[in-house]
Amino acid sequence: MSDSRYRRGRRTTEPDPDRDLGPEADPESVARKILLDQLTGRARTRAELAKKLAQRNVPGEVAQRLLDRFTEVGLIDDAAFARDWIEQRRAGRGLARRALAVELHRLGVADEVAKEALDAAAAENPEAELAAARMLVRRKLGSLRDADRIKATRRLVAMLARKGHSPGVAYRVVREELGTDEANDWLL
Repeated sequence: MSDSRYRRGRRTTEPDPDRDLGPEADPESVARKILLDQLTGRARTRAELAKKLAQRNVPGEVAQRLLDRFTEVGLIDDAAFARDWIEQRRAGRGLARRALAVELHRLGVADEVAKEALDAAAAENPEAELAAARMLVRRKLGSLRDADRIKATRRLVAMLARKGHSPGVAYRVVREELGTDEANDWLL
């Protein structure tokens, strides 16, 4: 038990920083502290922050007022969050548009905001999705050296599908990376 709140098997009376500041604390200052703490580690969506405030029993009108104020001053910006999320997840995990849209929806980004960010990313770099798919296939090829071509193809296409790539993109990239000649295309 490496948690500093535990010593010799007993829980100490140290306050937990994730708990609110007590009954005498002003709900607005509690909510402000929660929001600032949440935004310290990474950017978050308005929906994520609203959910956190609700979990901590912050009154709805106080939460709404503070979320509006944080949005007004630019501390909460779902559009910027979506752009950054798309860039990071595409580069790091090789996710395609469909998978990115699902993740943004799960995080509470409005569908219209997510669509605009995805369209902007596609316009900025139209080949990014193909490049991400190629990167994933190249990474996985090392572990498939002993597999026959059909098994390798099946596994690679399935992996790309899980990352949100369309069947057309998946088969195209796998075919190119495996170096399949046109005469054997029917195997894919």
